[in-house]
Amino acid sequence: MKILVAGATGVVGSRLVPLLVQAGHEVTGTTRSAERADAIAAQQAKPLVLDAFDSPAVHDAVLAVRPDVIVHQLTDLSGEDFEANSRLRIEGTRNLVSAAKAANVEVMIAQSIGWLYVPGDAPAVEDDALDPTLPPYEGVAALEEAVAELPRGVILRYGALYGPGTWYAPDGAIADRVRAGSLRPSPAWTSFVHADDAAAAALTALDWPAGPVNIVDDEPATTADWLPVYSAALGVPLPGTARHAAATGRPVSNRKALDLGWKPQIPSWRLGFAAMESADQT
Repeated sequence: MKILVAGATGVVGSRLVPLLVQAGHEVTGTTRSAERADAIAAQQAKPLVLDAFDSPAVHDAVLAVRPDVIVHQLTDLSGEDFEANSRLRIEGTRNLVSAAKAANVEVMIAQSIGWLYVPGDAPAVEDDALDPTLPPYEGVAALEEAVAELPRGVILRYGALYGPGTWYAPDGAIADRVRAGSLRPSPAWTSFVHADDAAAAALTALDWPAGPVNIVDDEPATTADWLPVYSAALGVPLPGTARHAAATGRPVSNRKALDLGWKPQIPSWRLGFAAMESADQT
């Protein structure tokens, strides 16, 4: 198929492009930065420098490529600018969806998040409600509603991405917080997914029906569970337990994704963090 990957140089997009090429697809990848175009070309895909906020440019690009599928992996999180990321989810997604409609593209696979469910003890499934009181809600809701306008809009609700290039990498933002002692053990829930498995899910999703799918590993965990393992992998002391910490968030189920044929190659963050420690020592 002809596939347009919007956000081809991001954490997931840069891993996804070679998977699509290896599977025999004709891939065009977008990037905001002309300096990153060579990285896309090196993966045997066609680079396209594109500003997702430029609606006419997005419209023209999609009409020119006329892909069978658009994979939406656009994010703006490198500088921890959450407002910018929300704007991209709202405006960038709207531009992509409008362009897809104009070019008669029926399939879009889009990156969303899996930590927005209403709090609870039972693992969240895709039919459970999202929590409108959480800050990312506006952008996520706009993204998911826009993608659902297409005949087959697949929403990948990723867990917390970890691995090289993410906030959880040894040089990432979460690692910095742990070293500074500002992140402490608590009952807050996190459901992780390695970035490699996130990319593999986007590849597998080419054959999935419309709707949201949680993409998380097999072991949801509280910060009290995962932080000691992560701290050890970084080689730093475990920060003291947070006082009066309340349980927040919710574990997330990956049953639907498993039933659709995706299986994480790194089934638990325990293995992923241990591999990070081993790589750091070599």
